[in-house]
Amino acid sequence: MILLPVWIALSKREVLIKAKEMLSKAGCPKTMLSIQDALEAVEGRWKLLILFALSEKPKRFKQIAKEVSGITDKTLSKELKSLEVNKLIRRDVYDTFPPTVEYTITPHGLSLEKVLDELHFWGLAHRKEVIEN
Repeated sequence: MILLPVWIALSKREVLIKAKEMLSKAGCPKTMLSIQDALEAVEGRWKLLILFALSEKPKRFKQIAKEVSGITDKTLSKELKSLEVNKLIRRDVYDTFPPTVEYTITPHGLSLEKVLDELHFWGLAHRKEVIEN
């Protein structure tokens, strides 16, 4: 389950100051490289939504496809393979007939919890900014 960040109670001004501090550090080549690595691991429209779907409990392919509406089976398969390569999810195959395959978010994948929380809150603020202004 994705938890709310601790600093949700910060004022709008404090949030803006924190954001400016973070963005001002972007000049460092190591920072740029680490951001590039992170973006490559979770790039695209679907990966973060898949991780969010798996954050509660392990799921089978069709369960994920239902929760991530709009994704095709082909794209879901490709994205699951990429997430597995990046060690964000684990694919478990059980010896049943037919074989049962289940996907589980890894501890490394769960480490994106704060990123998902912040992206959620930024998305709410962005939607408000774009729609109301």
